[in-house]
Amino acid sequence: MQTTAVHASHDDLGKLILRIVLAVLLLFHGLSKIGGGIGFIEGMLQKAGLPGVFGYLVYIGEVLAPLLILVGVFTRLAAVVVAINMVVALLLVHTAEFFALSDTGGWALELQGLYLGTAIALVFLGAGRYSMGGAAGRFN
Repeated sequence: MQTTAVHASHDDLGKLILRIVLAVLLLFHGLSKIGGGIGFIEGMLQKAGLPGVFGYLVYIGEVLAPLLILVGVFTRLAAVVVAINMVVALLLVHTAEFFALSDTGGWALELQGLYLGTAIALVFLGAGRYSMGGAAGRFN
């Protein structure tokens, strides 16, 4: 019986680590956009035939959603938002690099792939016990 409790505790710790890594790394991108603006994103959206105003949604995907993930409230929903944000980024910015390797031999989009994969994992795992929403909280 005790091994089950220890296993659950380790699972919750793993979820916390995933949340912290994804949220903190994405927040750097969001803070950069807060400081430098989103003009380049608006330009890419318009080039793709979409309204440039959609660029402001990046603040939700790179600031608000990571903050929710970090504290563990609406984690699954916030992770869906991050995943959608990453798919849009891959399609708008990184399509040419999809099958490319970096100079060091890794996938050229490994960082974006890590963000997307971690967000999808959190969609299925939730925030865990170490969150404001709690393991079985209605906001988790």
